[in-house]
Amino acid sequence: MKIVRLLSILTLAALMGGCTSYKKVPYLQNSDIIDEIDYPKSLYDAVIMPKDLLTITVSTTDPEAAAPFNLTVQTPYSVAQGRSTITQQPSLQQYLVDNQGDIDFPVLGTLHIGGMTKSSVESLIQERLQPYLKETPIVTVRMSNYKISVLGEVARPGTFTVSNEKVNLLEALAMAGDMTVYGRRDNVKLIREDGQGERHITELDLNDAEIIHSPYFYLQQNDVIYVTPNKAKAKGSRIGSETSLWFSGTSILVSIASLIATIVLL
Repeated sequence: MKIVRLLSILTLAALMGGCTSYKKVPYLQNSDIIDEIDYPKSLYDAVIMPKDLLTITVSTTDPEAAAPFNLTVQTPYSVAQGRSTITQQPSLQQYLVDNQGDIDFPVLGTLHIGGMTKSSVESLIQERLQPYLKETPIVTVRMSNYKISVLGEVARPGTFTVSNEKVNLLEALAMAGDMTVYGRRDNVKLIREDGQGERHITELDLNDAEIIHSPYFYLQQNDVIYVTPNKAKAKGSRIGSETSLWFSGTSILVSIASLIATIVLL
């Protein structure tokens, strides 16, 4: 009976430890006051950072005139049809932004684009190309390595590539399968590195609806989101560990007692 009582107490403690306050679970709780506040409005545009990998396309009605600005590289790939053959597939040259925020662009030479938005870079290159082309070209800049990482108390932690170069906190959590019930909504940590290589940790409260107007709501490339576990998770982990040790110890004691009883009877 004592063992049954002890197991009942441990089970009850585990259940109590796993319970969390409902008030701390829902996102964006005070959303009714958001419309009453006049927040400054601006559209998000990704900012170019060192080590970004860019694809830059220059388009005109005369492909030959634009060709010197659209360098290609040969990318090998294999096709298995009876016998394995290797062919060369041309793809656009990509540009790696160096630590000073520069790239080397065909004909134009070194361009300092670190800290600029994509649209600003497109305008800069378009302006610099005017002396070389008869008509105004269309310049398109895309980031090839825009990714974010989500870890901690989420269903599917991992690193995710973002194709449209625009993702917010809630979308990032959705990619990771959302927070578990043990994740602290009021203490989500955002780790971000600036253009000078300095890393900063910012604590964000997703219970507060005003987070959608935070400068950290939209993520930058290489941001890391860490969802902190709550006290219930820590208690549950401790109780689970202690319970396992208790059962292991009890099993050993029972085995020793059985061995001693067998020896005595003999």
